[in-house]
Amino acid sequence: MCAAKKKRASAARPAWLSKSISILRGPAGPFVWVALLVVLLFGGWYAVWLKVGGHVLSSGEYVVGPQQVEVITPRPQWIHTDIQSDVFRSASLDGPLSIMDDQLTERIDRAFSLNPWVAQVVRVTKHAPARVKVELVYRRPVCMVEVSRDLLPVDVHGVLLPYRNNDFSPIEKSRYPRLVGIYTAPVGTVGECWGDPRVVGGAEIAGALGKVWDELDLQQIVPSAPLATGVAEEPTYKLVTRRGTRIAWGRAPGTKAPGDLPTAEKVARLRIYAQQHGTLEGAGGPQELDVHSLRVSSRPNR
Repeated sequence: MCAAKKKRASAARPAWLSKSISILRGPAGPFVWVALLVVLLFGGWYAVWLKVGGHVLSSGEYVVGPQQVEVITPRPQWIHTDIQSDVFRSASLDGPLSIMDDQLTERIDRAFSLNPWVAQVVRVTKHAPARVKVELVYRRPVCMVEVSRDLLPVDVHGVLLPYRNNDFSPIEKSRYPRLVGIYTAPVGTVGECWGDPRVVGGAEIAGALGKVWDELDLQQIVPSAPLATGVAEEPTYKLVTRRGTRIAWGRAPGTKAPGDLPTAEKVARLRIYAQQHGTLEGAGGPQELDVHSLRVSSRPNR
């Protein structure tokens, strides 16, 4: 009779329920129970998180602000502004930031890369509790472009650097090579390339001479005058010392032309000539020189 009742009860159950009971009583039952328990626990946790998650993420342990971002690359002496503060004042990092945000490192990477002093964001890493470390490569000014009675700083690639809000004092500007004879204005804003190949070439020359600029008592870089509008050309350059000697340099380091010496050899020739003669000036004052035809021995006189 009991068997008959069980048989009738089994027949009354839906097929899916009978199959489920069979699985739970079978060899796979323990694994199924564990899976059900995990689902229930996760569901409960998720329901609670929906109610309190916002409050947790907004707590001090998870919020990221300027004080929680550490730029581990030392700020060079030519940058006077607080880059972290500038980045967090920009629109690219508007709204609250949380260390739990999966997109946090990408957002911070993008924000720093937009700063005109930053040439490259090497890496951004998150650390607990609520700490972000940023490694950067900074842009370095190599010369001042004289235009419209002003001196505007550029890096070795001809990128315009910040020049307002006391970024450079008049004394600081005077210490850099000066690129003159430029009649174009920057095509973009700070952090963007000037847009004139003469500026790019002049900046490359200034970068190549940076370590020996003062040693050679140089003052200016002068590009050749531009040809007619629409005519393509590779400009040539002259260097001018503080006393007025003019040195034909040739083309910029980034270009190649028959008979033009490599940049390193040009620099070496100027140094050897200055060491052998004590100066780049002539016996009676300023003179005209050509770096390609300087008479120098293989070793400087001692």
